[in-house]
Amino acid sequence: MEKWDDVIAGCPLFAGLGGQLTAALSAYSAREKSHPRGEILKGVYRLMPAFGLVLEGTVQVYMDDFDGQPMLMNNVSGGGTFGEALCYLRRESPVYILARENCRVLWLETAWMREDHLEGLKRELEKRFTAMLAERTLSMNDRIQILSKNSLRGKLVALLSQHEKGKGQPFFLPMDRAGMAAYLGADRSALSRELSNLQRQGVLTYHKNRFCLLHEKEEDHDQCL
Repeated sequence: MEKWDDVIAGCPLFAGLGGQLTAALSAYSAREKSHPRGEILKGVYRLMPAFGLVLEGTVQVYMDDFDGQPMLMNNVSGGGTFGEALCYLRRESPVYILARENCRVLWLETAWMREDHLEGLKRELEKRFTAMLAERTLSMNDRIQILSKNSLRGKLVALLSQHEKGKGQPFFLPMDRAGMAAYLGADRSALSRELSNLQRQGVLTYHKNRFCLLHEKEEDHDQCL
């Protein structure tokens, strides 16, 4: 597991633990596993005995809408986690999780959190886990803000605004066009047309998954080209 030490140590669950990291991973019964592209890591209405920390690659969380069309709920790359609430609450869910590309996942169990009178390191890990769930709730609020927009244009600008580093500064969106369309609940062709319209109108520039939201001033455009 040495190859992934930096990724693990950068996760909010384990950051700054130093010499206690091994004990923390033991508490979570951590196990590393490789998953090929397209593998389903969790099926619809299946329980999750463990949640995942992505060490390498990308994992995506989907849910089908009423018409059976997949909606991308979350795109999780290296250092991100998925399935925490489902694992902890031991609930079935209509979401399914798959490997977007070949990936390695550190699977972590939470059964120990149900022990009475947690102390020491376990108490600290429980606090961190709770904080992580709170952050995930805020992230879902961001998603709601996007989907609450009436138009595809509004949804798209809201999505990009949440990822921008500052107006006039280029940034990368961690999903391709198909992923963006699924995340916004939109048709891929309609999404491509709207991106072209926004670029033509000077709202943004883009190339593949590299975007830049523009100032109204003409001189700021050059920073993004």
